[in-house]
Amino acid sequence: MSQATNPLAGQPAPLDLLVNVPRLVSAYYTGQPDPTVPSQRVAFGTSGHRGSSFDNAFNEWHVLAISQAICDWRKQNGIDGPLFLGIDTHALSTPAFNSAVEVLAANGVELMLSKDDEYTPTPAVSHAILVYNRGRTTGLADGIVITPSHNPPESGGFKYNPPNGGPAGTDITSAVEAAANRMLASRLDGVKRMPLAQALRAATTHRHDYLNTYVEDLANVLDMDAIRGVEIDLGVDPLGGAGVHYWPAIAERYKLKRLQVLNQEVDPTFRFMSLDWDGRIRMDPSSPDAMHKLIELKDRFGIAFACDTDHDRHGIVTRSAGLMQPNSYLAVMVDYLYTHRPQWPAQAAVGKTVVSSQMIDRVTARLGRKLYEVPVGFKWFVDGLVDSSLGFGGEESAGATFLRLDGSTWTTDKDGLVPALLSAEIAARTGRDPGERYVELTQALGRPVSDRVDAAATVEQKKRLSSLSPEQIRSTDLAGEKIVNVLSHAPGNGAAIGGVKVMIENGWFAARPSGTENIYKIYGESFLGKEHLARILEEAQHVVDGALSGS
Repeated sequence: MSQATNPLAGQPAPLDLLVNVPRLVSAYYTGQPDPTVPSQRVAFGTSGHRGSSFDNAFNEWHVLAISQAICDWRKQNGIDGPLFLGIDTHALSTPAFNSAVEVLAANGVELMLSKDDEYTPTPAVSHAILVYNRGRTTGLADGIVITPSHNPPESGGFKYNPPNGGPAGTDITSAVEAAANRMLASRLDGVKRMPLAQALRAATTHRHDYLNTYVEDLANVLDMDAIRGVEIDLGVDPLGGAGVHYWPAIAERYKLKRLQVLNQEVDPTFRFMSLDWDGRIRMDPSSPDAMHKLIELKDRFGIAFACDTDHDRHGIVTRSAGLMQPNSYLAVMVDYLYTHRPQWPAQAAVGKTVVSSQMIDRVTARLGRKLYEVPVGFKWFVDGLVDSSLGFGGEESAGATFLRLDGSTWTTDKDGLVPALLSAEIAARTGRDPGERYVELTQALGRPVSDRVDAAATVEQKKRLSSLSPEQIRSTDLAGEKIVNVLSHAPGNGAAIGGVKVMIENGWFAARPSGTENIYKIYGESFLGKEHLARILEEAQHVVDGALSGS
């Protein structure tokens, strides 16, 4: 990404940058949000409500209000099956878990908590919901995952997965968000709550073995026999996340003698991480700076991989290529899966977001499959994964999932573990690692280069950008090529993309407003090299600025 890199990027975190966990947890319990301040209100983004207790953006009041709002929404919509509740390893996740349990139990919700208080990856919760609901039409289960994903250690997060197992759609999150903010404004009027000890002993509170249930089922989505026989050493770094105990269990269950778990430490300061590009700690497996330690080991392992804190994102390091760009590995997965899953439906399409690489389009066309292109957000893939009209769904930020071997649904939320393990299956079945497979794709289909830049925008300009129509883009050429298409709605499902995507024969750009800052983001890609990409990005900014100013 074209932004200034902090000189400490890729280096171990200095002690003075580590979060003060006691202060963070204290702020969770003592802070009270002011609902008249926008940053302190409940706000569901693409993956739930997120924030820090230091900023009064994620504290006990938020979690109590959201939990009650979810209970009310469940009752209004006749959802009365069990609720699967999981958490990751961020410092605020356990306090938030305790608050949520107090409310959920007081509302009589059948709670499914992890056996032995094990941390629970997002895909394990999605998997549990779908397995329970299979064949049912009533008494359906849903779930909550308490996680801010890969965000810094001071962050907290809370997301809801309805009975389809995937991220809640805006129809649900808007209702929950509005109800929770009303409760904040009324000083939690309407929130039911019981003491934690009583909630944990309630007849409606149960324990569920997420870990072994998920691990035992992996053989139905991956060729574990092939992975067991792979002739290269494998390394995995859980990055101190929720899957920390899943990897040893996977290695033991499937006798993966060549898989080494490199770090089993859980530390809420995440002091073992190297700093990300901006000098902050961030458990992002797609970042070369955050993944610095694993990249240094690329000659020790044939393939090494990592997942973010809730294990819904993957990062792949190969001996041949180092850390693969997320878009590159998405293309490799698509090419491999649709030629090595004979039981998948013949009409199963390939799902991608509008800002994912055009290499996926080219791979999909070569496979003779349909492309299903949607706005940013994994929720757009859920229905297609449920009815198997999609075989694969992937997004540019290293999130993906795919169908079981028999063509039925595996998860409807991102799953970092399965794409990571698939890299070993690819090597075992083809004799080439994913980096080598990607080179073969570029030799046949072209080699793309991509980048993203940010540009300043006022609140009004951001609103105008999110509602731009193709007719407002008056340019006919971009970077020396004729513009062939301008999109304001995704071609796969017709949903608004919240910006525009401009396409030429050998590249494209997309511009979207940021949901949290007064900037807009321009994503660009070229199949003609870095100079052409630079022209695309430079001209893209002029095109968008012109459209925003009406000139």
